[in-house]
Amino acid sequence: MSVHVEESAVIENEAFESDVESAVTSIEALLFVASEALSIKELAKLTKLSEVIVAGALQSITDSYAERGIIVREIGGGYRFATSPRAREAVEAYLLPAKTSLSTPALEALAIVAHMQPVTKGEIESIRGVNSDSVVSTLLDRTLIAEDGRRDVVGRPMTYKTTSFFLESFGLRSLEDLPQLELEPGQPLELDLITAGMAQLLPQTPEEE
Repeated sequence: MSVHVEESAVIENEAFESDVESAVTSIEALLFVASEALSIKELAKLTKLSEVIVAGALQSITDSYAERGIIVREIGGGYRFATSPRAREAVEAYLLPAKTSLSTPALEALAIVAHMQPVTKGEIESIRGVNSDSVVSTLLDRTLIAEDGRRDVVGRPMTYKTTSFFLESFGLRSLEDLPQLELEPGQPLELDLITAGMAQLLPQTPEEE
């Protein structure tokens, strides 16, 4: 009896591995053409495969690309191709010329939005202690933050939140990966930009007000 059980397990395992291998091609192509991260559920729907098969194929692709210039990265609960951190210097030289770097004030405002979202510009200014019109505009232009509706208080100020592009830019799978940071209006702002994962965008141009 045990012999038959073992043989059946072997056959099932071989069938699973075969299904995973067949799925790799389609999933690899989807990761390549997708403009945003795709979840296992979305990949399963697109390929008409089970989520177990999709997960196995994703692991196979991840392992295959682990030592290459392109890797599979989990971002916001989904997966997509991204450049390897080891190739960052060369990639940034092409994609991020000095003029696109964020200033320290912009990084401060971005950190505040990331940790306190949804947050209003007034709350950002209360923590920073200075006018933040320029830096908020910069972050909106770079699509690192986005409008998130109006707060139901007097004046109905606009609130802001970070975007999926923010997660991708700083290599975060979700907002839960952010370092712990306690910020309260009126307190001095102390940020460790290295710990916050924002070192690659440290300023190379004059700072904004």
